[in-house]
Amino acid sequence: MQKKKVIVSVINDLVTDQRVARTCSVLMECNYEVLLVGRVQKNSKPLENRLYKCKRMKLLFEQGVLFYLFFNIRLFFVLLFTKADVLLANDLDTLLPNYIVSKLKGITLIYDSHEIFCEVPELVNNPAKKHIWELLEKWIVPKLKYAITVNESIADYFIKKYRTPFIYIRNIPNYTPLATYKTRIELGLPEDKHIVILQGAGINVHRGAEELLEAFTYLDDNFVLLIIGGGDVIEQLKANTVKFKLTEKVIFIDKLSALELRQYTLNANLGVTIDKDTNMNYHFSLPNKVFDYMHAGIPILASKLPEIKTIIDKYDIGVFIDNHNPQHIANQISEIINNTNYNVYKNNTKQAAIENNWLTEKQKLIKLIQEVS
Repeated sequence: MQKKKVIVSVINDLVTDQRVARTCSVLMECNYEVLLVGRVQKNSKPLENRLYKCKRMKLLFEQGVLFYLFFNIRLFFVLLFTKADVLLANDLDTLLPNYIVSKLKGITLIYDSHEIFCEVPELVNNPAKKHIWELLEKWIVPKLKYAITVNESIADYFIKKYRTPFIYIRNIPNYTPLATYKTRIELGLPEDKHIVILQGAGINVHRGAEELLEAFTYLDDNFVLLIIGGGDVIEQLKANTVKFKLTEKVIFIDKLSALELRQYTLNANLGVTIDKDTNMNYHFSLPNKVFDYMHAGIPILASKLPEIKTIIDKYDIGVFIDNHNPQHIANQISEIINNTNYNVYKNNTKQAAIENNWLTEKQKLIKLIQEVS
């Protein structure tokens, strides 16, 4: 039996997007031939260990209006002139060419919204751009038959707004032991410090990173902050490290592959996710890092956002901040590390990791793909 073909499109450079990689793997399990389409940037790392075809488009522009314009035009022609039985669009910024081509060719379209796109800070603070994206969303989303998002709260939001059926599939990694574990020495990390980790591909404005870094001015030299990933506040964080004389207490590492990142997470003592409740998108967020920390067996310090709070409370795997005052954050870090409950939180992550596993979560995606097929 000949395999059906699916084109999965996303606007990033494919390297660190674990959700999209897992989706492609499930499609292969369901006997699809997969082509993943994204872009390549000047600083993009090579793709490794992909069992499906990948195409990264090189564009003249890497940001701004012209970037979005040229990306969508290029994507349209790739979709139009490549044979496919199914199209899968990740996020609103790839939806338009996917929708048009699905109509022109009469093929199935699946939409995966990783967030409430129109409520991200970059658009909330730019009403003109937000209006354009909202018009696009209002035009296409109510017409969709197959739609996915990342958690129950966001699914409820879209269902209520557009009367479109959304299922939610959370960003949960595989809970499997690594073949080899690297030590702190091998990773170049201090052996005798409490390592607090903040990781993610979107360390952006309003996610608490600036206040977290400043909190280390109130912590003694036994604490180190490890920041791994990218985002629009990274350069400011590096400048603040110098400003607050924290160069001996803060370590920056660029984006890593999922396997590389996991080695560092496993060597940390505490994972942090302290997004601010400044917009609807952050309010309903459930970052990948919550599950990464859980699977690494480290307690979590978090802000009291509903999806995150539900998980941490259910399994008793961490504590919360009440505000983003740097001294308060420092007090909470010190409290959780030095508290007798630290080992309780750490032990509880084992059961949490077993119950929150991609092997279970992906069954909802498999069911959808089987329906499409």
